[in-house]
Amino acid sequence: MRVYAGLRAADTPEEQAEAALADLIRMGAFSRSILVIATPTGTGWVDNNGIAPLEYMHDGDIATVGVQYSYLQSPFSLVLEPGRSQDSAAAVFRTIYRYWKTLPEDSRPRLYLFGLSLGSHGSEASPPVHAWLGDSFDGAVWSGPPFRNRLWRTIQRDRDEGSPSWRPVFEGGANFRVIGHGGDASEAPADWGRVRMVYMVYPSDAIVFFEESMFYRQPEWLTPPRGEDVSPLLRWYPIITALQVGIDMMLSAEVPPGHGHDYAVGDYISAWNAVTAPENWTDEDARRLATTIETEAAKHSGSW
Repeated sequence: MRVYAGLRAADTPEEQAEAALADLIRMGAFSRSILVIATPTGTGWVDNNGIAPLEYMHDGDIATVGVQYSYLQSPFSLVLEPGRSQDSAAAVFRTIYRYWKTLPEDSRPRLYLFGLSLGSHGSEASPPVHAWLGDSFDGAVWSGPPFRNRLWRTIQRDRDEGSPSWRPVFEGGANFRVIGHGGDASEAPADWGRVRMVYMVYPSDAIVFFEESMFYRQPEWLTPPRGEDVSPLLRWYPIITALQVGIDMMLSAEVPPGHGHDYAVGDYISAWNAVTAPENWTDEDARRLATTIETEAAKHSGSW
């Protein structure tokens, strides 16, 4: 089940969120086992590769809701509409969470968050403090977090000693885990806590690793050991390297899946497997599912 409220559905983010909630209730979404609040990218796009794996993994017993907040491409929305994605995501989460919390705990769906790129920027900031405690949501998958994501930058800055900035381990991975291409989020030094969140991050993703300070200081991700798909030929020069990475940001999706800002379906499968723990799920299931979705994506546009 997929519910979507366009930008013209209502005049304010709060009214859009109420319209989306009304559709969820009307369609019986809260009787499903899983409910996902998916924050779109700037244009209102939700990556099918990020949602379809979860639908297959749980036999379709899932509802997903997305609410559009802009017509602009993500880089333009980030600069020209500061805070728009966060305001919208917060309104949607607040409206749906308020209703979800009133339902019997043993029969309501598990509640997850999803966001790609600017969608993750809004999504990670959407839960208020009390939603992390008590009646907390269950987890999240955030891919390609822009360099301005506050929570992502905190995880990088306060990472456990010995872990690199491009694959940070935070508090043993009890609540936050970071994977790259082909990574497995199911294993970490610490056991999972109450809330499970996975960041999907490729070391070559300029949208994730651009820093304003690169104009005058070498970033940590350019020091050894480097991420697996960062060219050994890349060197830091004041001003020049920042401009190069800035250009890479504009072209970061024009690369093969598994690199740059093009997040592969196989990695989404790994992330959702770790976050939602489907029963009797195997590596062979993951391989077959990746092939199925990639084949379908070749036939269609891959968005909704």
